[in-house]
Amino acid sequence: MTSPEISAADILALARRTLAIEAEAVQALADRVGDAFVAAVESFLHCTGRVVVSGMGKSGHIARKIAATLASTGTPAFFVHPAEASHGDLGMITSQDVVLALSNSGESPELVTILPPIKRKGARLIAMTGNARSTLAREADIHLDAQVAQEACPHNLAPTASTTAALALGDALAVATLYARGFTAEDFARTHPGGSLGRRLLVHVRDLMHRGEALPVVRESASLKEALLEMTRKGLGMTAVVDEAGRLTGVFTDGDLRRLLDHDVDVRNLSIHEVMTRNPRTISEDVLAVEAARLMQEARVNGLLALDAEGRLTGALNMHDLLRAGVV
Repeated sequence: MTSPEISAADILALARRTLAIEAEAVQALADRVGDAFVAAVESFLHCTGRVVVSGMGKSGHIARKIAATLASTGTPAFFVHPAEASHGDLGMITSQDVVLALSNSGESPELVTILPPIKRKGARLIAMTGNARSTLAREADIHLDAQVAQEACPHNLAPTASTTAALALGDALAVATLYARGFTAEDFARTHPGGSLGRRLLVHVRDLMHRGEALPVVRESASLKEALLEMTRKGLGMTAVVDEAGRLTGVFTDGDLRRLLDHDVDVRNLSIHEVMTRNPRTISEDVLAVEAARLMQEARVNGLLALDAEGRLTGALNMHDLLRAGVV
């Protein structure tokens, strides 16, 4: 079989036609969502079990993605292959579950076969099809109309616009459900602890700060030399300065040292309280690390001292700590 000659202009025209057809298919869904869509969202919200998503072929791929999106946005969900369901996986479905079945034709034999046992189990059935008169649509408790005018395939055969429409409708279900559930960005981060969002929304200053013996700190009575030795030992480019009662009174940084050396002073005979920066910038140990990054960037500093709820010095962190943790 040989391919017909095709020009770059023809390729681009086909691409634009495909995108236009699929965009129109998705846009048409907006005019058709109504009471059935609301009922489907309410079914998800009131489900005491799991949302079980199923589909065959290309619809199965879309079903897997919908299940994953629901699960990551606060609605426990998983995918069941309809063919495998006929050979034992039906045992994964209970009466407390909601089943979301996808089929453009609504007549996929593998899905139609498992409809009677699903209904006998008492699970609620939501169908997403492109044919409101199909077996799947008729047997469902709720039918979501995902019909498209045509496929993007030039032969109007390969699932293209129909799968795009089903995917978009599934995303709409997930988004409406998460909003109705009160699902927050922090909730999302908890299901994505390994991602950048999880690091930004779950990591607090107290998780990253240097504390105890690793915290650079000297008394006000210390000499500048002693403060520099403390900074060198702890490696944070700064040291906190406290009074005899342990209260924070200042900070001395690498930047302070550079500025000091610009003046004609004898650094060997200075005490730290003469050259420290008073009223240093601090941050609560309980705030998110991303807030520490924001404060450092705004103030153009490389480190911050951390305080507990009573205002006591408990730690220190610098920009390198934030970078290592993937917060910035």
